[in-house]
Amino acid sequence: MKKEDKQLIIEQIATNLREYENFYLADIATLNAVKTSTLRRECSKQDIKLVVVKNTLLQKAFESLDKNYEELYPILKGNTAIMFSNVANAPAKLIDKFKADKVPAFKGAYVQESFFIGEKALQDLINIKSKTELIGDVIALLQSPAKNVVSALQSGGTLLHGVLKTLSEKSN
Repeated sequence: MKKEDKQLIIEQIATNLREYENFYLADIATLNAVKTSTLRRECSKQDIKLVVVKNTLLQKAFESLDKNYEELYPILKGNTAIMFSNVANAPAKLIDKFKADKVPAFKGAYVQESFFIGEKALQDLINIKSKTELIGDVIALLQSPAKNVVSALQSGGTLLHGVLKTLSEKSN
């Protein structure tokens, strides 16, 4: 491969690293053609960009950026595929979905500005809530007290009337 071609690949990887908030490193070497195709389709459905890279070019892309990715250098061995995603837990759930095949094999990840390395970290990443899930939880929490008040007002019309009458009598 020519030096110019390598430089273009490094720049493309660096562009993806800047564009996506999260990325996972996995080994997909032992997937056959059918399973690779299935994995790529699943990635596409979930807005995950899957790219197989050479470790040396990936490391050079890391080095070209402002952030320090040195914690990931020791796992840059063997076959490496990067799963880029703006949803923190989407690649983790996808890797877990394929775990019966033990491929893709999780190597490490950079998620929400933190490094996660090794199989044990995968379970933590699966449990991280995505931005959409957190917003849904906050909305549900905010709606709950309002629903209770409305429900109390609707069901306790006579009770409310009695409370209001008592309050107005005390103020007079």
